[in-house]
Amino acid sequence: MIRALTGFSTRRPWRVIVVWAVLGVFVAIAGQALVFRVTQTDSARFLPAEYDAAAALRVAREKFGAEPDTDAVTVLVARRDGKPLEDADRRRVAEVARELSGTRLTMPWTEEQIPGVSTDYSQVPRVEPAMTAPDGSFTLLVARLRGNATDPGMHSVYRVFHDRAQQEFAEAGMRTGFTGGLADTVDRADAEESTQTVVGLVMVGLIVLINVLVFRSVLAAFLPLVAVSVVGGAAAGTVVGAALLTGFRLDPGTPGMIGTVLVGIGVDYFLFLLFRFREELRRRPEADHRPVAADVAGRVGTAVTSAALTIVAAFATLGLATFGQFRVLGPSVAVSVLVMLLASLTLMPALLAVTGRRMFWPSRSLTKARRPGLADRTARLVARRPLVVLVASVACLGALSIGATGIRMDFATGGTPRETAAAATAREIAGALPPGVSDPTTVYVTSDDGRPLHAAALGDLPRALADADGVGKVAAPVFNADRTAARLDVYLTAASQTQQARDLVTGPVRHAARAAAPAGLTAHVGGTAAVFADVATAVDRDLRTVFPVAAALIALILLVLLRSLLAPVVLMLAVGLCFAATLGASTLLFQHLGGEPGVNFVLPLVLFLFVVALGTDYNILISDRLREEMARTGSARAAVTRAVRHTAPAIATAGVVLAASFGSLAVNADPSTRQIGFATALGILLSAFLLSLLLVPSAAALLGRGMWWPMRPGQDPTNDTGPRAATGAPEHSLHRVGGAVGRSA
Repeated sequence: MIRALTGFSTRRPWRVIVVWAVLGVFVAIAGQALVFRVTQTDSARFLPAEYDAAAALRVAREKFGAEPDTDAVTVLVARRDGKPLEDADRRRVAEVARELSGTRLTMPWTEEQIPGVSTDYSQVPRVEPAMTAPDGSFTLLVARLRGNATDPGMHSVYRVFHDRAQQEFAEAGMRTGFTGGLADTVDRADAEESTQTVVGLVMVGLIVLINVLVFRSVLAAFLPLVAVSVVGGAAAGTVVGAALLTGFRLDPGTPGMIGTVLVGIGVDYFLFLLFRFREELRRRPEADHRPVAADVAGRVGTAVTSAALTIVAAFATLGLATFGQFRVLGPSVAVSVLVMLLASLTLMPALLAVTGRRMFWPSRSLTKARRPGLADRTARLVARRPLVVLVASVACLGALSIGATGIRMDFATGGTPRETAAAATAREIAGALPPGVSDPTTVYVTSDDGRPLHAAALGDLPRALADADGVGKVAAPVFNADRTAARLDVYLTAASQTQQARDLVTGPVRHAARAAAPAGLTAHVGGTAAVFADVATAVDRDLRTVFPVAAALIALILLVLLRSLLAPVVLMLAVGLCFAATLGASTLLFQHLGGEPGVNFVLPLVLFLFVVALGTDYNILISDRLREEMARTGSARAAVTRAVRHTAPAIATAGVVLAASFGSLAVNADPSTRQIGFATALGILLSAFLLSLLLVPSAAALLGRGMWWPMRPGQDPTNDTGPRAATGAPEHSLHRVGGAVGRSA
């Protein structure tokens, strides 16, 4: 199957290229236009139905008509002269609020939006009075806008509302401030726009520079990145299309993560092909380049397939998660990686067949003999001092692992940078009112038998909530139309996204709600703090399930690929130690030294899957090469020397490119994204350099051919130990194909 795909692609390369160019660009554009139709920003909707915050959300929708994707913007209104608001001012504020509530907001269309495809967020907002500061210095309004807060079209609608409200109040001699929800999101996006553009250009430049330094070629520097960008867009579009057909909703960060992942692994796969293609062209200078491309693509294609399927299998375990954000992330990454795998077996071989030796122009590397370098020195060091290298590698990883001591999970959504207008408004409000005012915890009370509710029917519940630790104020109850449900807004003394707020919700607030709810009434606690408190519980349960299942599945894949019992144990111990070291280093940097509340709650899971899966890919390459070299005559240490020398350049280059791709996330203003970017980049570098080029080869040098017990390399019936093996030429079996990739360096 693999050779059939690669063979057709090299025989009919232009057909393959045209199909990918047309379909890839179309699917990418369509996916970009439709992505906001399949994303949701409300974490409560990812929770299983049995959680209290999810139940509160159901009551809000069914009883109070709460609409999905409704964003609340807090509007601060104050006098320009700084004096307290007077009665006339309050009346004017109420008038302007009514005017704003009766005026339609028309969404401005831009060139990025496609009429009929992109969502039109034009709407009439709901603007309601909230409360006034105790000293009368300002009053607050709550404006509710409907739409996906991550969609640029929704941002445009918010800006229209912002400018209109600012102008209306300015004419009345008042100043305004905007914060919370959509205001935070838009200000954060505006603040990060230039930074993200610069980071993107730097990442592209770095990948091009690495390829230039390695291949000394124009095409080899730019063509992989262009091809991978098209395929990455097509993969993201495929995920969006699948979500539309199945009804799944994606987390807003999923498309961005897919793009980052695919750029990294796609360039990696292209590099494996380029290294091997260059090696074969050197070895056969008179051969026609198309048969060489077909041969290389067939051999490397099997190794690339095993590498991609390892990632797919690892992320497939997320299907066992209860938290919906994890459950949709797994299939999304798996589908996108499969699309990239298809491109690796079709588009990339076709490009090699079309470009041929011109791929490496103007470099003279095809006619020059390979000179000894850092890879040779590393190989000799590992072979001469395997015990020292092994102990030093384990000690380094172990020292980093200590940093995970006292690790805490942080469920904050990132917050707003301090320099934005939304952050300044939030600080002004917090100076006069409880921190929880702009984002209250909400207690919903329903009647079990459907009887109408009234204030007296709530009994001591409002007072019990007001007396609970950490509660600053409880608003008067609000009843729905048929009075079968009531809503009580609880203003905590802690900001809703802090650990303190989550502790208050899971402790005194929920205890008071349950204990004080009269017989026949049911109380559910919702709001941001309640949602993330329940998310913490769901994530903790999922981690205990997914970790062992993913590890077992990857170990089984290694067992099948390597046909050994001891080698998979060595590799799994190595990647497990690498995961612990990466998590420890991240905890040390962000929590212990950086003073952040903890590491982002998705970091351990994402880190485990990426570091273990991608690290295993690199280890498969070096392990297959080690096995192939040990099948030849000579000492095990000599085999290790050859394996590291030939494999190191490919693994090192691929590791740096993939780490650079993830590392671009490390400069993001959002702390959670920053942590994931740094940690994943570090984990990949440790996997590529410390594990694949030092730890695993040194273990192999010490264990010798016994590493492949119970079937030694020379006893493997699929191994050709004759003259062909002695020359190091690759065979078509899986383990020898993996070695071919390594030897391409």
